[in-house]
Amino acid sequence: MPATPSVDAHVLLDTHDTHPSAVTAVLSGAQAYLPRLALEAANWAVIAKNRLVLARIDHEEPYWAERAAQRLEADGITVEITDRLREAMAKDWTWANYPMPWCSRQEIREVSDAAQRIHDDIAEGRLIIHLHADDGHTTVAAGSYVTGVHRHVHLHGENHLRQETGIVFGTEAEAVAEFHRLYSVAVRPGPAPLTDLEQAVRRLLAGKFPATTADHAPAPSVEPPVAEPGEHEAFLQTLFAQERRWERYRPFDETTIASHESLTARAEFDHEARHRTDVAWTIAEYHGPVGERLWHAAITVATPIALIHTILQHLDAPPLAAGEAHDILREAGWHPASNPARTTWTAAGGAITFEHTPHSTADRWTLYGGEDLDNSAWTIRISAGAGGDLLAELASTATVLVAAPTPTPAPQPTPAHRLPASVPQPRAPRR
Repeated sequence: MPATPSVDAHVLLDTHDTHPSAVTAVLSGAQAYLPRLALEAANWAVIAKNRLVLARIDHEEPYWAERAAQRLEADGITVEITDRLREAMAKDWTWANYPMPWCSRQEIREVSDAAQRIHDDIAEGRLIIHLHADDGHTTVAAGSYVTGVHRHVHLHGENHLRQETGIVFGTEAEAVAEFHRLYSVAVRPGPAPLTDLEQAVRRLLAGKFPATTADHAPAPSVEPPVAEPGEHEAFLQTLFAQERRWERYRPFDETTIASHESLTARAEFDHEARHRTDVAWTIAEYHGPVGERLWHAAITVATPIALIHTILQHLDAPPLAAGEAHDILREAGWHPASNPARTTWTAAGGAITFEHTPHSTADRWTLYGGEDLDNSAWTIRISAGAGGDLLAELASTATVLVAAPTPTPAPQPTPAHRLPASVPQPRAPRR
């Protein structure tokens, strides 16, 4: 039996008015935040204040909504389910012409749930698709998981039937080479176009923070935070004075190179960079002292110092940020937008934008000042291969900058060699 309600929260579950299988949740009560947190943890999306939606690519929303209702009731939260949703929950159905007819209904759900996780990983930027092809029966793809344990895999199928093939490759290059060998002239770059079902789900989830909702009305335009003239030069001097693990080289008058003592990281600063689009910093990480480059970042002139220092600190010490970049930005109220080419998160007022372009290699991730990349105040372009912990740290720093966007004075070296207060302070060095 459900637990006696002990939480001042009420949840009304209903079928979505326009999407055939999606489920909505409307929350009320002084402790409505409790079921909201629980539902968000179960991959329900917030589309307005105290209103969430569950939309999946396997049409199993009623089943998972019933599971969610049971957990909420067990936690003492009152849950009301409409008659039409109860009818959908009780309906016994299966896919027509299911390609694995030996599977039980529960096994079909397990296959579908694995496909849903792959879909979510791709949509949220955790799984980057390098190539796709049509093998004559369905869509196949090659991709890499870029967060957590990095894996390089091949995928087979679409929507609720998409699966990993079971082979895990040691490197992205191996996965790509084998994919080309298998599918030859059918290979196409990047992810396949979204299926009709994927498009429908994403349109529904794009209702997050709609402009018509009073609680999430568009914020006034906010100027992006920028570094003042001379601030990068002063930061470079302070970096060498305080961060003893970085060694200075100046092979040319216009260039200073900072090499980490581990010989796995390098930053190059161009003293002649002046214009908005000029690259002032080029930062890279390597696989060992003589290994191949893992990733690199190109940073333009007016980029805020805090973001540059975040990248250098990432290379010098264990990561601080926990979680995924998209979760950090979403929790800070940044506005998501997605299409097959890219996914963006924009701060309220448009001060900073974080963009993920899965097709690109040189600028897989771009952080820029403003809402328009072509006219941005500054840009940080990060190549494929950058770890999820770096992206999470940059997201955390960006949210702090947006919360307090007033520029800070250029740092000045002091006898104590202190970095400016706006810059994250040093962490323990890597061991």
